[in-house]
Amino acid sequence: MLQESAERPRYSIVIPIFNEEAVIPLLLHRLEALMRQLDGRTEVIFVDDGSRDSSSIVLAAKAAHDPRYHFVALSRNFGHQLAITAGLDLARGDAVIVMDADLQDPPEVILDLVAEWKKGGEIVYAQRIEREGETWFKRKTADLFYGILRRLTAVDIPRDVGDFRLVDRKVLDVFKQMRERDRFVRGMFGWVGFRQTAVPYVRSARAAGSTKYPLRKMLRLANDGLVGFSDIPLRMALWVGSIVSIAALAYGAYVIGLYFAGSELVTGWASTIVVVSFLLGVNLLMTGIVGLYVGRIHAEVKGRPLYIVARKVGFPAEAEADLPKDEPAAWERRASWH
Repeated sequence: MLQESAERPRYSIVIPIFNEEAVIPLLLHRLEALMRQLDGRTEVIFVDDGSRDSSSIVLAAKAAHDPRYHFVALSRNFGHQLAITAGLDLARGDAVIVMDADLQDPPEVILDLVAEWKKGGEIVYAQRIEREGETWFKRKTADLFYGILRRLTAVDIPRDVGDFRLVDRKVLDVFKQMRERDRFVRGMFGWVGFRQTAVPYVRSARAAGSTKYPLRKMLRLANDGLVGFSDIPLRMALWVGSIVSIAALAYGAYVIGLYFAGSELVTGWASTIVVVSFLLGVNLLMTGIVGLYVGRIHAEVKGRPLYIVARKVGFPAEAEADLPKDEPAAWERRASWH
């Protein structure tokens, strides 16, 4: 096996993996071609997010025999955003790139991201100008989501931008201090500020395999983005509750007017309808929306680690020191005994 160099890499490429065995051979081939074109030492960090296929076997073997590749396996499926976080926590490069494994994010675009970084960009994000191989429904719902998010949050989150981006080391050091559980990584990088620039690219069709972001996961990500970066839902609860209250009072006044006008009314019906409409409309809406925020607080105060590392392959010793202080190394060491 080749010896690992102690030299700090100039570039780190973080790639979350979940059941991607079909695309891994082509992914490795294109990464090899990319690294020959980069002007500095490069490390590739694969984060296995609980894959059930042979992905972990192939990538662990690659990391064991090639010092440019590193492999980390999480103890279970923690989700795409936390898998990205685990890789970023261990990245040592001066510039760190996040990309997906399915090759919809073409590795060759990294050369353009690096060019913008050298011009002074501290966060360089890849912006989709075309989406190949995606359904009309997915394109329209994605466009709707970004439009709503930009209007409801104070954070500038660019339209048609995913997690494919390059971040400077000083930006990453700030990001690693942000340890919230329900993570929306692209929003977090938008929140930190710094100099941000865009590189347009055509998002390719998936090279192989099936999508790992079905509608259910897309909705959850949208919820994390909205609730995590906006208090508009709470304000909406206040507005809608006020409207329901005013409507109930107006209806009550209308019923009282009918009574004094001599209209026949079922005894007790009017007061019951007014009270029930008022209480249910306000109470259920307020409880549901506030519950979203309370649930997040509950997750935060438990203080559990964001993820648990079951195994690491190919990492130099100094990478352990780069882990954030709230991720207990003892958990990792205990898991790695198996």
